[in-house]
Amino acid sequence: MKFFVSCAKGLEYLLADELLAMGLPKATATIAGVNAEGELRDAQHVVLWSRLASRVLWPLEEFDCPDEAALYQGVVSMPWEDHLDADLTLAVDAHVSGTAITHARFAAQRVKDAVVDRLRGEGLERPSVNVDLPDVRINLSLRKGRATISIDLSGGPMHRRGWRQSQNDAPLKENLAAAVLMRAGWPKIHAEGGGLLDPMCGSGTLLIEGALMAADVAPGLQRHGSIPPSRWRGFDQAQWKALMGEAREREQVGRAALKQVIHGSDIDPQAIRAAKENAEVAGVSEAIWFGVRDVADMQVPPQEIGCVVCNPPYDERLAADAVLYRRIGDALKRAVPQWKASLLCGSADLAFATGLRARKTYQLFNGAIECALIVCDPIAVPARENDGQPRELSEGAQMVANRLRKNLKKFKSWLAREDITCFRAYDADLPEYAAAIDVYREDGGKGRTFLHVQEYAAPATIPDADVRRRRNELLAAAREVFQVPAEQVALKSRERGKGGSKYGRFEQRGEFILVRENNALLRVNLFDYLDTGLFLDHRPLRRHMAEQARGKRFLNLFCYTGVASVEAAVAGAVSTTSVDLSGTYLQWCADNLALNGMGGSRHQLVQADAIKWLEAEQGQFDVIFCDPPTFSNSARAEDFDVQREQLRLLRAAVARLAPGGVLYFSNNFRRFKLEENAIAEFARCREISARTIGPDFERNARIHRAWELQRLG
Repeated sequence: MKFFVSCAKGLEYLLADELLAMGLPKATATIAGVNAEGELRDAQHVVLWSRLASRVLWPLEEFDCPDEAALYQGVVSMPWEDHLDADLTLAVDAHVSGTAITHARFAAQRVKDAVVDRLRGEGLERPSVNVDLPDVRINLSLRKGRATISIDLSGGPMHRRGWRQSQNDAPLKENLAAAVLMRAGWPKIHAEGGGLLDPMCGSGTLLIEGALMAADVAPGLQRHGSIPPSRWRGFDQAQWKALMGEAREREQVGRAALKQVIHGSDIDPQAIRAAKENAEVAGVSEAIWFGVRDVADMQVPPQEIGCVVCNPPYDERLAADAVLYRRIGDALKRAVPQWKASLLCGSADLAFATGLRARKTYQLFNGAIECALIVCDPIAVPARENDGQPRELSEGAQMVANRLRKNLKKFKSWLAREDITCFRAYDADLPEYAAAIDVYREDGGKGRTFLHVQEYAAPATIPDADVRRRRNELLAAAREVFQVPAEQVALKSRERGKGGSKYGRFEQRGEFILVRENNALLRVNLFDYLDTGLFLDHRPLRRHMAEQARGKRFLNLFCYTGVASVEAAVAGAVSTTSVDLSGTYLQWCADNLALNGMGGSRHQLVQADAIKWLEAEQGQFDVIFCDPPTFSNSARAEDFDVQREQLRLLRAAVARLAPGGVLYFSNNFRRFKLEENAIAEFARCREISARTIGPDFERNARIHRAWELQRLG
């Protein structure tokens, strides 16, 4: 069966790894959860053992649900008499999106009504509702007009472990605490005799979760006790008892082996009292040392190796003080410089304020608060070897470094002459090192240099070991030439798998940097997405359009992050209109405009299907930029294929040109063929691709093609 395991945003890939480690045959990360496959026993095993999951939803039925009537009919037709006993209590949770039904509580009520009506129609008594502790919890998911009715096998929130008696003002959920510990590699560190330290432990969530994790205690063991999580008829009670028995045996062995290597402190005596009470209930009080002290006076544990975990204050109720974060970083460097650290910070800026160099940064959500989890290994990075002299590179890495230096020398005068700070420095110049390296120099701030490395797919005949070695040599060469630390290198690496090569998981830093192109200030994100928000290959075309748009009306179709609109506005366009179906990209465009002091009615943002908008629009524009995707299958619009739709698109766009206006059409579909004869019926057209390719893309001149169109007559 396929079932769904939900989790907090940011934990999806970690949860997928956890489920696969449990033996599930398949677990694929999706938004706020994992699509899993397995038997009912596997799902019940997840309920008992997952440290990261929030719910385990076992689907019963799926049906089309265009409106409230269809929802009621779909649920009432289900054989609820086979799922529920009449004397059981129930609760319904609903999650809805779309326009069919917009209120989750109303949807939950209609599901409950349908279940009750079905049972009464079968001559059974009406079940009671118990929102807090139901015998059976039903879940409705309504998305894109499809309703899924599931049984919540977990019976309630899985982050509740059953030991929390007291808490401070802003407690950390236990499953998020588990993620912080897992990113630190705590179970392995404990097995090797290492220590665990939290210098701002609050009510002890991280340390207690760490102790239970080290003791191999199933997170659901204390939560459920002798009462199963669900009394749904399909729930395998005998199998659950067997799983619980096995978990208790493992707990007995694990607690006996638990080492006394866990240390916690906090400046607040009341928080320490709460932590001790919680540890007592959890049965780990003897394994954890608690003390009242300031972070600057943290206890230095006797263990040579270990990890620091910490959740410093950052939300609306607790002061987010950058000075405090710096004190934390300085104290850790003094006390445990060779240890590892996993710190859940309130933002990327606060993480930066620690002064610690993060090897990895992850985006997590503590409730609705977006946080930055930084992993430092070690906490204090040793000074560079060889007194600042270049590191010794392997022969292959030296070849790449030599080519990079050669390219930089060739580009030097061009970059200075045109004031270019974002460019492609390398594009598979050496076939064995098949990747593109783009340079992004930060505008203002610390003026840092970032590298964006996109690895091309290696032929299937190349062994994985060689692929990894070449990748590492390329990265070593790039870091040496540009003198950048690892955290300023974004790698988009292709992985082999079923269905061919694909890009692997991206980091979730939520980190934007500011760069400048053609006098415009722009936000780019190098780590979180495949694309950065700035297509470097279109730089010459954007500059040409910006010059032409001075004093004129500019239209940007499929605008993405609106870079062309911003540059036209900065150059003096009298107005800009940016059209895209994505609200996320339009917000990015708005942010870019605001950075340059642009906004208001002169710079319009339109969320719409570009073709339909063109066909309905009556206004005229002097300069139009149209750079559509190759394919699009958005749920909010008709499927789009640039080869198939080109005539309809271009006819509608040319119709919006003012007298003397010009349309620039571009796309990067390698097999695209322009239907010139048909276009000649309504526009003059000439290809200008060669003029739109900068020196840094000459090796890959087919990266895009571009045409200039003018309306006939």
